[in-house]
Order: sequence, then C-alpha cells, then structure tokens
Amino acid sequence: MNRLETYEQVVGHQEITRLRYLAQGLRGARVVHVNSTRTGGGVAEILSWMVPLMRELGIDAHWEVITGPPDFYRVTKAIHNNLQGLPVPLKDEDLQLHRDVNRDNAEKLALEADIVIVHDPQPIFLPEFTPKNRVKRWVWRCHVDASRPTRRVWKHLESAINRYDAAIFHMAAFTRPLPCPMFLIPPSIDPLSDKNCPLPEDERIETLRRLNVDPDRPLLLQVSRFDRFKDPIGVIQAYRLVKPYYPDLQLCLAGGPADDDPEGPEVLREVMEHAGSDRDLIVLMLPPNSHREINALQRSATIVLQKSLREGFGLTVTEALWKGKPVIGGACGGITLQVHDYHTGFLVYSPEGAAYRIRYLLRYAEKRQRMGRTGHEFVREHFLLTRHLRDYMIMLMCVTQKDKARIPTPFAA
Repeated sequence: MNRLETYEQVVGHQEITRLRYLAQGLRGARVVHVNSTRTGGGVAEILSWMVPLMRELGIDAHWEVITGPPDFYRVTKAIHNNLQGLPVPLKDEDLQLHRDVNRDNAEKLALEADIVIVHDPQPIFLPEFTPKNRVKRWVWRCHVDASRPTRRVWKHLESAINRYDAAIFHMAAFTRPLPCPMFLIPPSIDPLSDKNCPLPEDERIETLRRLNVDPDRPLLLQVSRFDRFKDPIGVIQAYRLVKPYYPDLQLCLAGGPADDDPEGPEVLREVMEHAGSDRDLIVLMLPPNSHREINALQRSATIVLQKSLREGFGLTVTEALWKGKPVIGGACGGITLQVHDYHTGFLVYSPEGAAYRIRYLLRYAEKRQRMGRTGHEFVREHFLLTRHLRDYMIMLMCVTQKDKARIPTPFAA
C-alpha cells in the first residue's frame, strides 16, 4: 500500500481520488521547495511530508535548504521580527549579508525547475541571482503576518518580491498589495505522523514519567519554540494566577531548537529564571525528533495554551485540537482561524485573561470535552494535509497556465 492510501481511513476514499485526479495536469513537473532548515519549526515539518506525497502523485518534487554563517541567521531572525512589525535594528551591512548569502546559494542549490517555491524571507533573493533559463516560475510562500512590517525591512524585501510570479499567505489579513497573484493556503498537520497518531496508553504514561510530568494531576501545556513572540513568560504568569486555586496544577513548557533561530537559548534562559525552583513548572528543551514525546504531552494535557503575541498559524494549536483538547490562544494571526470562543477554546489578550479562561475550563469538565470533540472535527474538515496538498496543486496549475500546461476538467465531488 502506498502512503496516500493510508490516509483514506481518516479523510475518505473520495478525497484521495480527488488528489490523484488533480495531479494529472502536473505529472512530471519539477517543483523545488527552498527553506532555511530541515529541522525545527512548522515549515520543515510540512515539507517533510509534502515533498514525498507530491512525488507519489507523479510530481517531480525536491527540497533544498539555504545555508549561511551564524550572522546570516541572526540577520534573518531580525528581518523575520521586523516583517511581523517588531522593530529590530539592522545595519546596511546586515541587509547586504542577506543578499550575499542568497547569491552564494543561488550558485550551489539545485534550482532547475518548472516552479520554485521559496519559503519565508531567508531565501527570498534567489530569483535575483538565478539565471532565468533555470526556473520558469517563482512562488513566494510567506508563513508570517506581513501586513504591518517596518518600513525599512519591507523596502529591502519588496524588490525581491516583485520578481515572483505568485505569493501564498495563510490568511487575507496577512497580505499586502503585491503586483503578482496571491493565494490563501492555511497550513496543516499530518494525522498519521508520530506527533499526531494514536498512542498506546502505557507509552503515554511512561513518557510522562520520563519527562517528570505527573500523569495523575491536571496539566497545562504550551508547546512552542522559545521565542518572545510565543510569550512563555506570559504563560508562567497566567499559571501562577491560577495555582493558588488549584494546588495540584502543573505547567509544562516544551520546546525545541531551530537551526535558523539564534534567539532561542537566550529566551530559554529567561524562562528558566522565571520558573525558579517551582517543581510543578516543567521546562523541557526537547531534541528535534521528539515527536512522540510531544504527542504524549498533548494527549495528556488538561488544557493546551498557545499564548502568542504574533503567530503565523500555530500548528501546535492544530495538533492539540486534533487530539481533542481545548486551546487557550493569543488573539492573533492564524490562531484566530482555529480557536473560536466557547466552541474550540478561547482567545485571550493578556496573562490575566488566560488565567480567567484556565479557571473556567478547569471547573467545567463537560465543556472541555465538548470543545475537544468540536475541535477534532474542525481540524478534520479544514486543516489536514490532504486539503493542504489539494490547495497547493490548484495553485501550481494556476501558476503554470502561462506555460499552457494541461489542466484537467475540475473534479466534481
């Protein structure tokens, strides 16, 4: 049995048939994805399943990773923050380094393709330094909220974006006026991956104990990189506001390293300082392949938090909803697509607001369970990888229309 057929049990036979039909118009097309890391973060996770599934559908898909010196990742992290509206100082030589590393990588990477999909700002200048005869079409995939960038960084990026044939955003609120067609494609999760598949009960319990989490006590959980935009300090503040009312309550902050995020260790130190000697506040820095550990934590949580101040989408929210957990999330970005007050969880604006909603959910178990069931079905309908792959193929067919690619008649459901 091939990999696609294993998803029929989750999404149904018709959805898989639809994917195969759509792929007919793209069979043999060479598609190259480019991002900045193979480990850590949602983009790498998505590409780890998307590229193999595209190949299975007959698309010649590949995955390239841009590389550079440590200063490059410092600069691109600052650009990432500025793109989301947080002013971080950048010198002229920093912006030049961004372009220089792109120039070097344009020579090294295997970019010959019908379509190259560039993910986020790190490799954004590749079209400028790649000979035109190597790539027919360029697509920029923005995974963050680019609606209110700082002026200097947007001016830096704008000349690069103007070279693209299309752009993709998670949601309409993230977009800016661009000269190229724009597509809205929210991310998704793989329901059968180690992070999201059902776990044996004995493995779940054993994993919790190994991570020093008590399986018999209520657990608050936030899974995210140690990033100030994820507001781990705000989560700790909310937990401490609730703790006097629920002495048995535990909080776990679980994160992992990302190759392209040099700020992580500094934020982790700040979190550890705020955690202090509280034995019920567990801070975990997990290796990049700790998918089953994250799965066990999410399935064991009483409530999952994602109290972000800025958020591209928040796949950890999707993962938690899929596992039937109510989510308390920051009212920002893609979290607002997933968390709906009193239906799948609550949106909040402050640690005090998060604490209020935590107390509400701890008190009403039947409401937690109802929200969990609603969230699971919501993800099944909107945020699984088969929908994501279908959207990508439709986008690819639209982009390649200029090349008079054969496009099948729309599939009638």
